[in-house]
Amino acid sequence: MTNAAPAQTGHPKGLYVLFTTEMWERFNFYGMRALLTLFLVNALAFSDKDASIIYGGFLGLCYLTPMLGGYISDRYLGNRNCIMLGGLVMAIGQILLFASGYTYATNLESAKLMMWGALGVIILGNGFFKPNISSMVGSLYPKGDTRLDSAFTIFYMGINVGALLGMTICPILGDVKSVEIVGGVEKTVRDVTAFKWGFLAAGVAMLLGTMVFYILKNKYIVTPDGTAIGGKPSFDSTATESDEAEKAQFTPVAIGGVVVLLVALFFGFHYLSIDSSVAVQNPIKVWVYPFIYSAGISLAVLILTDKSITSVERDRILVMYTVAFFVIFFWSAFEQAGSSLTFVADKQTDLNFLGWNMPPSFVQNANSIFVIAFAIPFSILWLWLQKRGMEPGSTVKQSYGLALLSIGYLIIAYQVKDLGTSGKLGVIWLFVMYLFHTLGELCLSPIGLSLVSKLAPKRFSSLLMGVWFIGNAAGYALAGTLGAILPPTGDKFEEAAKKGIDLQQVLDGKATLTAAQADELAKLKIETAYPTFAGVTIHNLFEFFMVFVVLSGVAALLLFVLSPKLKKMMHGVK
Repeated sequence: MTNAAPAQTGHPKGLYVLFTTEMWERFNFYGMRALLTLFLVNALAFSDKDASIIYGGFLGLCYLTPMLGGYISDRYLGNRNCIMLGGLVMAIGQILLFASGYTYATNLESAKLMMWGALGVIILGNGFFKPNISSMVGSLYPKGDTRLDSAFTIFYMGINVGALLGMTICPILGDVKSVEIVGGVEKTVRDVTAFKWGFLAAGVAMLLGTMVFYILKNKYIVTPDGTAIGGKPSFDSTATESDEAEKAQFTPVAIGGVVVLLVALFFGFHYLSIDSSVAVQNPIKVWVYPFIYSAGISLAVLILTDKSITSVERDRILVMYTVAFFVIFFWSAFEQAGSSLTFVADKQTDLNFLGWNMPPSFVQNANSIFVIAFAIPFSILWLWLQKRGMEPGSTVKQSYGLALLSIGYLIIAYQVKDLGTSGKLGVIWLFVMYLFHTLGELCLSPIGLSLVSKLAPKRFSSLLMGVWFIGNAAGYALAGTLGAILPPTGDKFEEAAKKGIDLQQVLDGKATLTAAQADELAKLKIETAYPTFAGVTIHNLFEFFMVFVVLSGVAALLLFVLSPKLKKMMHGVK
């Protein structure tokens, strides 16, 4: 049974150092993310579909590598060293993206090669950084401290302050459009050469965050008696105060069994990822996505093979795994922000807001603005409900988050229902959708981080934070798959019409293409068939958004129903 810590007010100063460090790292990550798919399509000549798949694979791997970073931290380097290493590596990745944006016009293939290298480096750096800074927040507080949900909500506001800065400054520098007169007609033209400056700003922010952490860590990231938090681990034969084992005990047989499971799952998911209707398979979809799914499941199973795990610890870990599964459906819908929702904003939205024609990549900022506005009120709300014995349990809060996400997509679905191929969505409706998504995020993500800190055995603190991010990783991979089923937006019909092709007739099977016409559409990267998902054909934006309404709505209901059982398995942790 978990002993409650003495009631305390306020938060340690170390929380605000971690807040600032994470703020600059999220500036770096979200600033780059806001530009990535637009850069892939407009500078590196990828199709919308391929850009969505690359985006999902990149994010998925970013949230799978925290398993590796968490393990190395828990066993060898400690939180502090991993945070600094991860920050420096991610800054290098942004410089490589800058180089890609600098050279694409003169050497497209070299620019693509640098882009792949940059994404790989950022994935590795994020793996070291992400789980360690999150687990350090939990380390600032004793076990059972009632301030933890509030602390993670404040920390989460730091994430979104950084995201707001990144998704403001990087698009202003990198997503630049101007109005030009072409053939006597006004035309909006994107300055593709500007993307590199957004990536450079992201790299500078990451270096700044790493320096802040390095300078302030020894003074503020300490226990009340001045002992450093997050140093290199030291193992001894004594038990902790809560009788937890100090070190995991994985047997060679267990490790071998998990490797076999990994291989079997990989080829199973690989087989399921193959699209028999497509001649050339996307390598990210058929190789990277299966690796994300199979590695996540296998590494989660590995932890359960630890011989030192008690029955109570096992139950608590299973709670984390269950919630992480439902989180997949949240992030698969939420992370459309950087792919399909950006394409909708770019191609089929009236971006005029209060007289300002905003960059399409800027629209995502609504989420960060709303988080900053509501994070503190949510933190106060949880404390207020707690004092009155009315606070819902962690898993119930997360089911509310999924439900709010579903409502956001339901609102936008009905706004696009009658748009057709030439109508424009009012940008205010994207803001309304992001408001509901944000309220859902505040019910789910910081509460999940807090839950991991409460439930994880000390020897697995960073590793299980990495396991929590498996749900994110799988969700982001699924987000790439779902983003790729976005039906053609209005601009595709206009481009086809300029070539004398009625795309609507082609998609509906009422017209056939000549070889020359098919070649023209291929050059324009326009699909000639409606996308499908789970055997269902997606004809328009309404049907596309309803996919997310159903997935997140059903997940919300199931998690809510399971919450009483999960509460019992927490064994006193709230």
